[in-house]
Amino acid sequence: MMDEARLIEKLKLIEALFAGATTPGERVAADAARLRILERLKTFEVADPPVEYKFTMGDLWSRRVFVALLRRYDLKPYRYRGQRYTTVMVKVSKKFVDETLWPQFQQISETLRAYLSEVTDRVVSQVLNSDLSEAVEVTEQQALPAAIR
Repeated sequence: MMDEARLIEKLKLIEALFAGATTPGERVAADAARLRILERLKTFEVADPPVEYKFTMGDLWSRRVFVALLRRYDLKPYRYRGQRYTTVMVKVSKKFVDETLWPQFQQISETLRAYLSEVTDRVVSQVLNSDLSEAVEVTEQQALPAAIR
């Protein structure tokens, strides 16, 4: 079972990984990791100028994490009028997206999903029902009674 402090430490380690941290001391220094990633972003933008990207998140939680990650690296998320709330636009270097931003987002997102799944299972089993198995799959759909249709 992962507690919140371990979750936060794991998320910091993910950023350190993408910053190229090589020593245990570097892995602990989240601010230093952020600064290295910002420097990498500036370097990428020289050779690979920013282009507009459209990201469509599957849910509002993913969007919230992604927007926070963009802001962490001083990128400006936006969306156009009429776009869905789960759409995030940003101007950023393709190389930065491919090598740092998207892989880091995926690892952070997966870590958070695993943590939230664990917490949800624990709370549901303690409060609602301890049987967390999936619903039974049946071979054919049963017709609803006429009064319900």
